[in-house]
Amino acid sequence: MRHPKDILKSIWGFDAFRGSQETIIDALLEKRDVLALMPTGGGKSLCFQIPALVQEGICIVVSPLIALIHNQVDRLDKLGIKAIALTGGIPIDEVINLLDNCCFGNYKFLYLSPERLKQEIVRERLKQMNVNLVAIDEAHCISQWGHDFRPAYLECSMIRELLPDIPIIALTATATEPVSYDIMAILGFDNALVVKDSFARDNIAFSVSWTDDKRYRLKQLCTSNRKSAIVYVTTRRAAQDLAQYLNQNGCTSTFFHGGIAKKEKKKRLDLWLGNQVPIMVATNAFGMGIDKPDVALVVHYQIPDCIENYFQEAGRAGRDGKNAKAVILTNKTDEQQLRNQFLSVLPDTAYIKKVYGKLNSYFQIAFGEGNDETYQFNFNAFCETYQLNTMLTFNAIRILDQNSVVALEESFTQKTSVQVLVGKQPLFDYLSKNREIVPITQTMLRSYGGIFDFITKINPVLIAKKAGTSESKVLLALQQLHKDGIIDYIANESDLSLTFLVPREDDSTINRFAREVRERHLIKERNIDSILEYIKNDEVCRNKQLLGYFGEVKHKNCGICDVCLTMSIPSVDTNDQIIRQLLKLLAHSSSDSRTLIAALNHRESDVLTAIRYLLEDGLIRINSKNQYEIV
Repeated sequence: MRHPKDILKSIWGFDAFRGSQETIIDALLEKRDVLALMPTGGGKSLCFQIPALVQEGICIVVSPLIALIHNQVDRLDKLGIKAIALTGGIPIDEVINLLDNCCFGNYKFLYLSPERLKQEIVRERLKQMNVNLVAIDEAHCISQWGHDFRPAYLECSMIRELLPDIPIIALTATATEPVSYDIMAILGFDNALVVKDSFARDNIAFSVSWTDDKRYRLKQLCTSNRKSAIVYVTTRRAAQDLAQYLNQNGCTSTFFHGGIAKKEKKKRLDLWLGNQVPIMVATNAFGMGIDKPDVALVVHYQIPDCIENYFQEAGRAGRDGKNAKAVILTNKTDEQQLRNQFLSVLPDTAYIKKVYGKLNSYFQIAFGEGNDETYQFNFNAFCETYQLNTMLTFNAIRILDQNSVVALEESFTQKTSVQVLVGKQPLFDYLSKNREIVPITQTMLRSYGGIFDFITKINPVLIAKKAGTSESKVLLALQQLHKDGIIDYIANESDLSLTFLVPREDDSTINRFAREVRERHLIKERNIDSILEYIKNDEVCRNKQLLGYFGEVKHKNCGICDVCLTMSIPSVDTNDQIIRQLLKLLAHSSSDSRTLIAALNHRESDVLTAIRYLLEDGLIRINSKNQYEIV
């Protein structure tokens, strides 16, 4: 048995453990269960990887995110450590071979998705393996009170029966007190060590910026930040549009979302990781498992759906310990948009039953049949056939997936992709000679802003509705544009893979989890209320608010968040200095507040205060161009 510190040094190159890592590792080597509550970037993976390497045998790791599983397995492989990923989409004969390798091939880690624990072959092989440790990553997913509850995670409780003498470590960065109790109860923890490192990130300046012009404020933030940055958005189109806007305004950026091809994802990620492209505009799952310590700015362009997700994503800033910023950009219209996006599209039990029934009808599955059958289908065509709301329907299918009625393909995306290959004038010349496809083409151009610059995922059904025509005519127009060299066009007939996991039983299939659906909706509403309360509270230190949400009491203000900075009133000397500088600038030429703020090396709030004083004293006024000028 090698010493943990020797492994830490020889494999990872670190001389000492951080936080509670050593305490956790010692407890696991003493065969104790552990609940580890550690902040994002706190080194959770080392807590199970090192004790697994210290001992003979293999460590079983359960993780909910396929991308995170593959990321960790790739990282271990590069370190010369044998690891296997057993995720969805692998044929059963290959699954058996991989499990045999774990039994006899001297592998040290087996990463599983929680759904795999449902399979009898997996359970049987686990009992045959020389398992030294079980790690449940993102353990909040096991609790119905957690922000990302996944019923399949409840299968983790089976591990205690399969491997009764093997210690279990449950790890999470976002557990409230009720979630912590739930995790330990479900996993059957007895005499467990509960370790909670402080979630405080004292080097991150949290702030909420209220602005009617969010794009301009984003440009300001990105221009002033010369280091690596992440801008989080909630839609794929927003990712493309904002990346294009930033590039046009001198801020080198790219975008990242689930609809990008795997090869292109790797290319963009490598450019960002290598700091060749400093700004990544991405949808919310981006960053999980990615080790980049020098991110100095994280911006949420829209309000996140819960504090847990926000804290985890904002926590990807400043992992190197240096000063960093985490900013939410918002305005008065965002609250309703948030509620519309996350609450109005939550299907109730009746709607879920309706969608389940339509799926069975669509694939002609008879009562009592359908178990383990997989189908490819066009999601938009399915919705159009039955006149279903696309967002409600997709969320209904996701709930069916979460409750293991069906298995949704992990890489769901609309696979019709288009990029305009010619300039605007050649395109207009072409359309003047092909008038019959003008309405469809114009609708597509209006709907997708980055289509001249990027391969863009489009929705033919949506274009058809906007243009007042049929999907088939849209597809014919796209084919013609492609044939004539106007666009690059990639189309797939199916965009969704669906596996029915249980025999068809209609309403009784859904009734088993109907109560949980209602409870999850209530939790979602509370999550939205909590993040809105955080955004609107400008009287309590941001750090205090965030830590308080997770049950951690912080007595001292952080001193660097927007609330703390507002509370520190500028001195008379500072205010006089700003006033003199403003008068000097305005004596040269009239100017708006944005230009004045950018020109002065002072806090925005202090500059605005000085401008107000000058206006009240009648020393400056606002002219017809909405600029300030000397009276």
